[in-house]
Amino acid sequence: MALFSILTPQELMVALGVAFVAGWVKGMVGFAMPMVLVSGLSIFLPPNLALAGLILPTLVTNGVQALREGVPAAVSSVRQFRIFLLVGFMFLLAGAQVVSLVPKSTFLLMIGLPVTVFALIQVLGAKLTLNSPSVRVEAVMGAIAGFVGGMSGIWGPPTVAYLTALNTPKAVQMRVQGVIYGLGAVALMLAHLGSGIFRAETASFSAVLIAPALAGMWGGLRLQPRIDQALFRKVTLWVLLVAGLNLLRRGLMG
Repeated sequence: MALFSILTPQELMVALGVAFVAGWVKGMVGFAMPMVLVSGLSIFLPPNLALAGLILPTLVTNGVQALREGVPAAVSSVRQFRIFLLVGFMFLLAGAQVVSLVPKSTFLLMIGLPVTVFALIQVLGAKLTLNSPSVRVEAVMGAIAGFVGGMSGIWGPPTVAYLTALNTPKAVQMRVQGVIYGLGAVALMLAHLGSGIFRAETASFSAVLIAPALAGMWGGLRLQPRIDQALFRKVTLWVLLVAGLNLLRRGLMG
């Protein structure tokens, strides 16, 4: 079996468990699956294999998340955040092409520091908000999310930071995240078909992670409706803070 040419049965079992946990977190707050997958898988697998592994489960789970309220609602979200998506797509393609040329630690630190500061300030009680969407801020956040996403598969923190600053309602935020991450996952797959990271062997590994990721997401979604808007914001900020600290850790430790 081609799959076992790149990892052992024991590694596969652990990877399935990591995918389940990543799905559960995503079902609860709408993001963090790539971060959990990359962080967990990179402990015992090469970074390139971890990056390839997250592509299909991320694509499928975000498709489910984006379409939970129907196609018209998803299309509305695309129109609303078209600047973020367009700029993010272009920078994601660029990031994917330089993944082997630029130290990932540099970009992980660049995104981890502002995300950590943003989340920490709000967890401590201060509110950093945008009264209305800004084309300039949206383009900058899309560029950051796209470029780092192309390099590492992680584009959630800047996206969530932007949506949280806009005080986006819980249901809308969940749907918008699904749309943004889903389209980002398509772009990531296409980009890494070109980079060679996503190929026959690694695609089979990514495919087997879909089922546990969906199972975990189902469990998280069962709990998510019971969380009110204020608690959702608080939980999201704490997950964002942990994610930012993890990005800093990875950037500093390599």
